[in-house]
Amino acid sequence: MTRQYRYFDLIMVAYVTVLILSNVASSAKILDLGFSLFGVRMAFDAGTLLFPISYIFGDILTEVYGYQNTRRVIWMGFGALIFSSLFLGLVRVMPGEATWQGYAGQAAYNAILGGMSSGGIVLASLAGYWAGNFSNSYTLARLKIITEGRLLWVRTIGSTLVGELVDTLTFVVIASLFSVFPWSLFSSLVLTNYLFKCGVEALMTPVTYSVVNFLKRSEGEDYYDHSTDFNPFAR
Repeated sequence: MTRQYRYFDLIMVAYVTVLILSNVASSAKILDLGFSLFGVRMAFDAGTLLFPISYIFGDILTEVYGYQNTRRVIWMGFGALIFSSLFLGLVRVMPGEATWQGYAGQAAYNAILGGMSSGGIVLASLAGYWAGNFSNSYTLARLKIITEGRLLWVRTIGSTLVGELVDTLTFVVIASLFSVFPWSLFSSLVLTNYLFKCGVEALMTPVTYSVVNFLKRSEGEDYYDHSTDFNPFAR
């Protein structure tokens, strides 16, 4: 990042906060909306309620500040997810106090937060996040050039359709391979997660428009990635 921005750091902190909270919520509870769609029960982890907001932040970052700056934020989120998993894993193996064991206990911790430090779910979550967010940011940046900055809704929704598909498929496939989820739930998990996340993005389009327009005016920035190196590992 070659220049200082007024709101960039604030958005980055909000983005990382959403990621961590969605991961905790994912381990804490599975929700059931009480109806089926195309014969598939609408049930998903609670983190799905919050995680789509991270893609909205990703859209805003790429649209205003460009792919290169967004790449830094994605890696910051990736590091934060690794740190939180390692810390919760450390807490998991440390001895519990006697009173806590009486009213909560190790079994409760393992059931609620243990998933955030178990190998299969952590690998699936990290891989899905990494692949999905970079796919989302790349797609939006390329669409911005193709559309010459017009039709913001095409970029935000189009990039989400790509990014969320990559994210959801990567996560569920890896988690299923590690027996975190039974293969019998594969179609249900993929469909419910994908439809819900994309639906949230579409419904939030007016908010995205407002935030993007505000930031472009306030920051004096509207970046186009004409000569950007899209390698996720580039500096």
